[in-house]
Amino acid sequence: MTAVDPDLATRLEAAGQGHLVAAIEALPGADAARLEAEVRALDLDLVVDLVARFVRGSGGHEAPGAVAPGDAVPLPGSASDRARAERVWETGEALIRSGRVALVLLAGGQGTRLGFAGPKGEYPFAPITGRTLFHHHAAKVAALRRRYRAALPWYLLTSPQNDEETRRFFAAHDHFGLDPDSVRFVVQGTLPAVDAESGQILLDAPDRLALSPDGHGGLLIALRRSGALDEMADEGVSTFFTFQVDNPLLRVAHPALLGEHVDAASEMSSLVVRKKSPEEKMGVIARVDGKTAVVEYSDLPDELAEARTADGELEYWGGSIAVHAIEVGLAKRVTEGGTHLPFHRALKKVPHVDATGRRVEPDAPNAVKFETFLFDALPLAARTATVEVPREDDFSAIKNAEGDDSPETARVDLNRMYTRWLEAAGATVARGDDGEPVDLEIDPRFALDAGELAERIPRGEVVSEPRVFAPVS
Repeated sequence: MTAVDPDLATRLEAAGQGHLVAAIEALPGADAARLEAEVRALDLDLVVDLVARFVRGSGGHEAPGAVAPGDAVPLPGSASDRARAERVWETGEALIRSGRVALVLLAGGQGTRLGFAGPKGEYPFAPITGRTLFHHHAAKVAALRRRYRAALPWYLLTSPQNDEETRRFFAAHDHFGLDPDSVRFVVQGTLPAVDAESGQILLDAPDRLALSPDGHGGLLIALRRSGALDEMADEGVSTFFTFQVDNPLLRVAHPALLGEHVDAASEMSSLVVRKKSPEEKMGVIARVDGKTAVVEYSDLPDELAEARTADGELEYWGGSIAVHAIEVGLAKRVTEGGTHLPFHRALKKVPHVDATGRRVEPDAPNAVKFETFLFDALPLAARTATVEVPREDDFSAIKNAEGDDSPETARVDLNRMYTRWLEAAGATVARGDDGEPVDLEIDPRFALDAGELAERIPRGEVVSEPRVFAPVS
């Protein structure tokens, strides 16, 4: 039996977590030390507060306040709109060239829903070469650095579950040709899962707590705790661009977003796409109590989700794709003294061990997890901007093994986008009996967009079979 430090035991008892004292005492030396270290790393005051609010309180779910349609810059329609969009684009490109932009990839997820064992970024999504999502995004970063002759430091938010594996993967692939010092890893924080009835912290194993990532809102506090925010400021970075690992279509460091961000003197800006239908499971940009916010699809009442304007368009049409431009100053402000983002409650099935050490595999939700959302920083910003981009050019998520948002839908969307690029460059692309183009891959280092592709291929090019366009090594 291992004796527990009396001060720690007193703190745990006061926090309603006295069962952890018994758990530590029941373990032999090394195992007890491992569990005690995890317990000591907990913010017990925060755990007490979260349990009081989200387990013993009213359930922790607050409906949004007064909701109104959000303000967003739509796709340009008129000639004057297009002229303005071109000017804004140039402003965004100027910001990139200035060296004041960093890139932040949210890559803490595992490929569980894809049936893939490993970090989601290691998923081989490309239909011909089997290139991984990490490789694809790294190629975009390399191409952007070359085009704009800017440092564009790249931060990857990992989780405790995949950080070591992700670092090994990058090292094994020589950081995909990038300077290793320009690729920086930041580990997301964790919070314990607690029993939904008692509020007691669950054990994943006799010597390990049941810990979960603290949500994508944990990005900001992770950047602060790691020193990344200070590092950005020291290197002259004023703005960082956040994007998701599972969206291979996205134009990284999107000039339209960065340009509007500058024009509006915004502290946090967002990209949106037009929702396909009221039922589509996407959070929407809205005004909540007069401030810009994202309302989750499950929180938007049906009558608002289905509301339409006089011309038949959805009133709440701006679907968030979790892409933002954020000022370093805002990130510092909302993490001063700890995160100022609200916590959310998620009821989940969490396997755990009981007091006897027996493994329990629940068949119904049994635990509460706590998380924060990055978009909850929007109402804390003094000014915001929201920009619509074409879904077909910037959004096709890979989340599920099949059906919507799957590798198959992303393959189709990428093939269609690359075909548009090729046809704009005067090429001809073969199609199958279903009308879909052959499989295509265009390495971002070969061409980042249609304009660059047109400079790289001869006019009249015929693509009659699956084809990879890549730079000559």
